[in-house]
Amino acid sequence: MSIQSVCVFCGSRMGARPEYLEGARALGAELARRGLALVYGGTSVGLMGAMADAVLAGGGKVVGVLPHVLGDREIAHRGLTELHMVDSMHTRKAMMASRADAFIAMPGGVGTFEELFEITTWAQLGIHHKPIGLLNVADFYGPLLALMKRAVDEGFIPETRAQPFACEASPAALLDVLQKAGQPLAPDKQVLRPEQT
Repeated sequence: MSIQSVCVFCGSRMGARPEYLEGARALGAELARRGLALVYGGTSVGLMGAMADAVLAGGGKVVGVLPHVLGDREIAHRGLTELHMVDSMHTRKAMMASRADAFIAMPGGVGTFEELFEITTWAQLGIHHKPIGLLNVADFYGPLLALMKRAVDEGFIPETRAQPFACEASPAALLDVLQKAGQPLAPDKQVLRPEQT
C-alpha cells in the first residue's frame, strides 16, 4: 500500500527549544506539500496544534482524534478537516492507527513515548506492517537509540529488531524513507488493522 496518511505522535507542549516548534511546522508543511493527510491527537495546543495548523495552512487534510475526557484539558482543534471525539484513549489510539499508513514520533513526553512504543510493539508482533519513523529534532531521540542498543546488548531485543524505526533530523528525509518503505507489500504481508486483532 502506498502512503496516503501519516499519524504523528508529539507533545501537547512546545518544549524548551525553538527547534521543536520549527520542526513541527516544517513537518506539517512537508506533509501538505506531498499531499499526505495528517492523523494526530486532535488538539490545538503545543507541537500538536502547531503541526496541524501548518498542514492546514498548506492546504492539507488533518484528521484529529480526541477523547472526551481530554476535550477541555487539551483544547480540541475546531478547524480540522475531521475531528472525532471518542470515549477512551484506547479508542483514540486504535482509530489513529487504522486511519494512518505510517507513523512518526516527534519530541514529546510520556504520552508520545507510550504511543511510539505501542505502535512499535504492534509492528514487532505482526499486527501491522506500516513504517515507523523518528523525527530526531535536536537529537531528541539520541538517548532512546542508545537505550535500544543497550537492550540489544543485554539480550532483551534481537539484533534483527535493533532499529525498528527510521530516524532522520529532516522532515523531507524522513518522509522519503517512510514512503520508500511503504511501497506495496507481498500478499503474505498485508496490513492488519488494530480492530482485526
